Amino acid sequence: MEREQLDELLRQSGAADWGSCAFAELSLSEEAKSACETACPGAAGVLVAAFPYFAGDVPGNLSLYARGEDYHRCVTRRLTVVAEALQSAHPQRRFVVGADNSPLDERQCARLAGVGVVGKHGLVMVEGYGSWVFLGTILTDLPLPSAEQPSPDCMGCGACVRACPGGALREAVFDEDKCLSALTQKKGQLPPEQEALVRKHPLIWGCDICQRVCPYNRGAKHSPLDDLTGQGRLPYLPSLTEADIEGLTNKTFRAKYGERAFAWRGPAVLRRNLSWKK
Repeated sequence: MEREQLDELLRQSGAADWGSCAFAELSLSEEAKSACETACPGAAGVLVAAFPYFAGDVPGNLSLYARGEDYHRCVTRRLTVVAEALQSAHPQRRFVVGADNSPLDERQCARLAGVGVVGKHGLVMVEGYGSWVFLGTILTDLPLPSAEQPSPDCMGCGACVRACPGGALREAVFDEDKCLSALTQKKGQLPPEQEALVRKHPLIWGCDICQRVCPYNRGAKHSPLDDLTGQGRLPYLPSLTEADIEGLTNKTFRAKYGERAFAWRGPAVLRRNLSWKK
């Protein structure tokens, strides 16, 4: 398949930016390498694409990424179309789609592929859409090159570092135990310091603070992807209330919200977080 055809496929998939990297240039753990080889024997290249999801800064208690369709489903569906076209063009090759559920380090792939700019918050930012993007990959045994110029780091203004309520981004090291996005999804009883952070936080799922203060996100364009912005089959869901999940078992909760990115944890964590907002 010619590069022009591949570019057109990825554009039609809804990707805002994309590129490729050589698998051999990735720095992965032995466990991750083994998992990649199991999924795609002879892995040689990775296609990586960024899909925008910003639908406006609508008030709500759910992180912006969790208000449309579950991005795992959306990105996988869109990249599967690309992978199937590639399979038809290269029937002897393998093409394995991933969306935050593969052994690949998506952000490292994006860096080597020259996709966007890498922020101090660890997110990839693409022109026009900022960091309001989801990354997806296609792992293949088809040799692919890395970009001549890898993605640059951000300007380093430090706005995200200063704004992080828990100090999760301090000293150039990400501390998940202080990240509100992680803490709002953590099951069970939280230690007092972590509980205090979640109680003060306006969201019951996720945290957008580091993205809201980022200069790259000023004037971000709205995503054209209906499934991520509530213009498709699933309505946009900015908030949940206690009444929305009252009486739901794990099974009925997933039947009602299973196509949303917050559904995988079940209702207990959301009930706990909602109870702390009274």
